[in-house]
Amino acid sequence: MKDKNKFAKESIVEDYLTDLLTESQSELNFNKAATQRLLEQSVNDFLTPGVDSKETNSDTQQQVMQQDDKEIQVEVETEASKVEDSAPINLQDSLGERFQALFFEVAGLTLAVPLIELGGIHEITKIAPIIGKPDWFMGVMLKNEDKFNVVDSARWVMPEKYDDEMAENLNYQFLINLGKTPWVLTCERLINTVELNKSDVKWRTNTGKRPWLAGMVKERMCALINVAELVEMLKAGLSSK
Repeated sequence: MKDKNKFAKESIVEDYLTDLLTESQSELNFNKAATQRLLEQSVNDFLTPGVDSKETNSDTQQQVMQQDDKEIQVEVETEASKVEDSAPINLQDSLGERFQALFFEVAGLTLAVPLIELGGIHEITKIAPIIGKPDWFMGVMLKNEDKFNVVDSARWVMPEKYDDEMAENLNYQFLINLGKTPWVLTCERLINTVELNKSDVKWRTNTGKRPWLAGMVKERMCALINVAELVEMLKAGLSSK
């Protein structure tokens, strides 16, 4: 059974992510100071999903989980995974009633991306910085014939929390390739792939800031990424806010 402190922590995180979805100051019903303290400490104990979740046995999942000693390549399963220069799509409408998502961790925060929008996963090698880019643009990584634009996920997703201490403690290991684009998100840890129902997600109900945030996976209290919207923001040089 979960203790009371754990329930309190989960409530704070849920309210924080809910506020990101609604973006209405009048709807704030949580202690922001407590939220900041919580997000500045390790939250693995309640943000990291357990291994008893509804995991799938597909070939895609097996490829994703082979992460310990070699680069991971994830096959794109459908045409819907191609994120080109077209207008951003409504993620909720584009997904089936059941869909698979990859969960990964950045600075103690768990993020999720639908597998149909995942272009691959790569181990980080040498990243060459480029002058004149936004502070969240870490540089370019070359791999074979491919060139990846590397995004500092922690700095981009939570700029208000990013400081020298967070930067020193980050240990990026992998790159999450966003569809068929050259954009990749840095990742500290791959968690697992899970099959979700649409009802498992608290979907974004209004437009405004943070269009990259499609919704919140309720039981896991993590942000579900709208890859098409995120790529458009990155291409425009915009921050998450």
